[in-house]
Amino acid sequence: MKKNYVLDTNVLIHDPKAIFKFEDNDIVIPIYVIEEIDQFKREGTERGRNCRQFARMLDELRDKAQISLSQGVSLGDGMGELRVAVPTTRQDLPVALDHSAQDHAILKTALDERDRDRTRPTIFITMDTNLRIRADALGMEAETYENSRLAVDELEVGITELTVEKGEVDGFFQNGAHTPKQEGLTPNVCIVLKDVESQNHTALGRYDSVKHAVTPLRVPREGVMGIRPKNKEQAFALDLLLDDSIRLVTLVGKAGTGKTLMALAAGLKKVVEDGTFTRMLVSRPVMPLGRDLGYLPGDVDEKLNPWMQPIFDNLEFLYSHGKRDNNGFHELIEGGLVQVEPLTYIRGRSLPHQYLIVDEAQNLTPHEIKTIITRAGEGTKIVLTGDPHQIDNPYVDSASNGLSVVAERFRTERLAGHITMSKGERSELAELAANLL
Repeated sequence: MKKNYVLDTNVLIHDPKAIFKFEDNDIVIPIYVIEEIDQFKREGTERGRNCRQFARMLDELRDKAQISLSQGVSLGDGMGELRVAVPTTRQDLPVALDHSAQDHAILKTALDERDRDRTRPTIFITMDTNLRIRADALGMEAETYENSRLAVDELEVGITELTVEKGEVDGFFQNGAHTPKQEGLTPNVCIVLKDVESQNHTALGRYDSVKHAVTPLRVPREGVMGIRPKNKEQAFALDLLLDDSIRLVTLVGKAGTGKTLMALAAGLKKVVEDGTFTRMLVSRPVMPLGRDLGYLPGDVDEKLNPWMQPIFDNLEFLYSHGKRDNNGFHELIEGGLVQVEPLTYIRGRSLPHQYLIVDEAQNLTPHEIKTIITRAGEGTKIVLTGDPHQIDNPYVDSASNGLSVVAERFRTERLAGHITMSKGERSELAELAANLL
């Protein structure tokens, strides 16, 4: 049965192409949504760009149909119609505390659409949790926007345990490969081989989809930049980070698991020691993405420093190990081998032969992540790190953030690798805090 879907403003801000993702059902856009879109269109942020894109698409539909949007226009073959709902008068919810709020006007429009057409279900789509609750209390069926959503507990961890016959673990060490009997292994999935007779007799490897075999990890015994993996998750992560054939790596995990440290150590090795890449570019979103840095005093570097301090802390930690010069990373920055900058100005750039690390990527939308990945030129490797449970961006959540979506969408691609890291190694106190608080 066809349905009517009434879309809230936040759905179109999140995904301006959402109107094309409801199959053959009809879409209703309250006129108040258009008013809110108009308020945001001048912003230089991702929100402003999405609003402008949606406005252009709506205008193209109107121009192509040559009729008023209030009458309903076709969205294309196999899809339903889109209609802009224009009430004759602005009617307020009788239970609303603030009758001037746009949310209440949009919800009232959804209720009117439900009452206008009782022949088919009418569903209100909003990403605002409180608005869904209010809609439900008023008898309106409400749902969140499910496209590009992935529950964190559904995200693949990137590690698979395989039980093998006696002697096969030893054979793996001797031959440098193991042909698995299991079907459906995804490219670059990390493997723990366990002896069927001795569960403590194990080996670590990674599935090579080209050779159709599990191959040993290629992590140097002496570690990377003085850092040695403290657990199997970190060993798997370093193996993915050091493999030049893997162009996209996603590291997901709670605070203290070593995501950023592993990424920086591997990047420094590949740029400074091996010369595989011309530069390591490290970035993280300034929340919200696109905010003017003018709120802080000083030049661009001074304004950026508080946002990028966690990166500098990790670089200082790496260079304080062993006999390295504690100020060595400053020379790398001055020499251009390491660059630390915000994501604000990445749009339109092309980044060839670079090792790009995006920290705190859980604060990015899928569209922003797409913008970053499509900047990758020939020979560039991109590493995305973050924790979907620590999100500061009000427009995404643990299920709709770009990091989780990319990890899921790329899990079957030969050029990508993913690890979910769960064991904290920062300190005993940090691990307790991450687990208990």
